[in-house]
Amino acid sequence: MPIYVPGKLTLRQAYIGTDDPDAAAYIAAVEAADGEALETGVQLAIHSFVKGCKADGIWPALKASCILAGARTLDGALVPLKGAAPTNFNFVEGDYDRETGLVGDGSTKYLDSNRNNNAEPQNNKSVGVYISTLSSQTGVFRWSLGDSGSTVLGQYNTDNKHYGRINDQNNIRPGSTSPETGFVGASRNTASSITFRVGQSDYLVNPTNNLYANVNMHVFKRNNVNTPGYSNARLAFYSIGEALDLSLLDARVTDLITAIGVAIP
Repeated sequence: MPIYVPGKLTLRQAYIGTDDPDAAAYIAAVEAADGEALETGVQLAIHSFVKGCKADGIWPALKASCILAGARTLDGALVPLKGAAPTNFNFVEGDYDRETGLVGDGSTKYLDSNRNNNAEPQNNKSVGVYISTLSSQTGVFRWSLGDSGSTVLGQYNTDNKHYGRINDQNNIRPGSTSPETGFVGASRNTASSITFRVGQSDYLVNPTNNLYANVNMHVFKRNNVNTPGYSNARLAFYSIGEALDLSLLDARVTDLITAIGVAIP
């Protein structure tokens, strides 16, 4: 098997092969939901992703995750890579694109991840999404993922910048960051620091007003009755779990979505 050497092999080429049992089980479940086999290239991309995450040591930290791309149908896309299957609220087949993921409508459509925010310790948590298309809404909060307000990822209502929180009430909003597609995530492994990643850069902030919500995490909105903040972004991946190296997950997810796009005719 090729060994990854920066500048010599892509991540996908380095871990090519279909011999990972977790990837195989996931692919079999997706194909059962689709009623049809996936292309070999899509299978290879998934195996590469899983094996790469294991090689990086971040696979165990992923507790609830869906690859919202690659599958032939919406049902297949909602098969969980890890953890419980999400509950679908109002998404239909036409909302799904195999290469770019699932698109929200900014008003009624969302997923309940069926993962409670407090399933991980307050100071040991991460969340991440891959954004294929930014939210086009203006003047409103729109969350890509979130609980009632303590752990969220989204776009801010005043300047449209990405922001997030991990068990804290204050927004992380890097001043130099404009909205960008691609991987966005946040991770917390101490009481004193939260890492926010966007545009392939990490920003460190200090939590100031800790909050540890006891509700399920939602995707395409946050789980808050008064201000849910639905998003009409298009997402191709989400993950919820323990703290991890966001740069490693970013590289793996970005390579996965790129490889799926190449593999689909």
